[in-house]
Amino acid sequence: MESDTPSKFLTKLLHAAIQSADPLLHVSAFLPNKPPGKLVVVGAGKASARMAEAVEKNWDGPLTGHVVTRYGHSASCKHIQIAEANHPTPDNKSEISAKKILDLVSQLTKNDHCLALISGGGSSLLCAPVDEITIDEKKEITSALLKCGASIDDINCVRKHLSKIKGGRLALSAPSTPMTTLIISDVPGDDPSVIASGPTIADPTSLVDAQNIISKYGIDQLPNINQLALKEALTNPRNETLKPDNPILNKGVIHIIATPQQALESAASIATKNGITPLILSDSIQGEAQEVAKVMASIALQVKTHGQPIAPPCVLLSGGETAVTVTGGGRGGRNVEFILSLAIALKGAKNIYALAADTDGIDGIEEIAGAIISPDCLKRALKIGLHPEHFLKRNDAHTFFEKLGDQVITGPTRTNVNDFRAILIT
Repeated sequence: MESDTPSKFLTKLLHAAIQSADPLLHVSAFLPNKPPGKLVVVGAGKASARMAEAVEKNWDGPLTGHVVTRYGHSASCKHIQIAEANHPTPDNKSEISAKKILDLVSQLTKNDHCLALISGGGSSLLCAPVDEITIDEKKEITSALLKCGASIDDINCVRKHLSKIKGGRLALSAPSTPMTTLIISDVPGDDPSVIASGPTIADPTSLVDAQNIISKYGIDQLPNINQLALKEALTNPRNETLKPDNPILNKGVIHIIATPQQALESAASIATKNGITPLILSDSIQGEAQEVAKVMASIALQVKTHGQPIAPPCVLLSGGETAVTVTGGGRGGRNVEFILSLAIALKGAKNIYALAADTDGIDGIEEIAGAIISPDCLKRALKIGLHPEHFLKRNDAHTFFEKLGDQVITGPTRTNVNDFRAILIT
């Protein structure tokens, strides 16, 4: 690590991962040829504004468009309108942008070209509810799914079938227009139909699948949700999504331009240059954050004690998207939940340090990317009256690490390749 402290070294790896996913590095190689008509750029996601900025820097010709990103994640564009909306639950600006984008795309002809810029967060930022429900009702349903620990695949399945724009329905609004979709992946497996709920991508799930998910998580039993409207929406055939055999897809081209694996490989390269052997465990780890942390702690202790499956000094790298079943009322996010659970499981083991953060700079709903731990973090916490198990039970890890001074704050990164975890064993 040369002269770096463990903390600085782990932070350096995080920044390498984030930088590798900067849209400015990737967009230009995937731009379409100039159409006979006009190019219209649309998009949604935490990286979409930066992607739009990259398009304008590299496109030689006229263009217009509308892109929506999270509040505070805008970029400088002259020709593409950049709007901001709420995340992780939609607001009225999400609905306004969705309507603008549908209107723009529906006016295109076969001589035009639509360039769609899609990244994580687009599901909330691009909200056009089906006729049976209101945006407030959709927010209630989304919030309930998030709180009960539903997987991102399940959440997006429901979102798609309650939307006029997701699940390929944006592509359906311009059936004769060639379309290029550029995607920055934030989901395990890089499935383009899942990222931002795939507004231009065919959807293999069905209305029946969405009904089953609602039942699986008990959403159909919650009194604060309009159950009649929800049932009507998920049984209406008009709300079915675009399927893989639809000929409209023949006019579409899809490029995934940045992925979690690429980010992990960039971090691994930095580790190697600093004399630390990297081991990428997986780019698509899922599960409850607390339980994943316990498994990771076991692996780290195996490495420390037995030098298997890799000998120290080394760093274990992983990505993916864990979930949190919320039972408390604290300030939390899946990355800080993971790292606090990891610290508890490690019990102050010497020579093990770790960082967990979201590459978009936001863990949960706060502008805090994550946190970092060292062997003495539990001892320091107890010394100032912080009991880790209490904060974990309350899903209040942001407060814990704020009081401890071990937060990781990056500010808006304007990209999003999901979670980044690094466990350093020296």
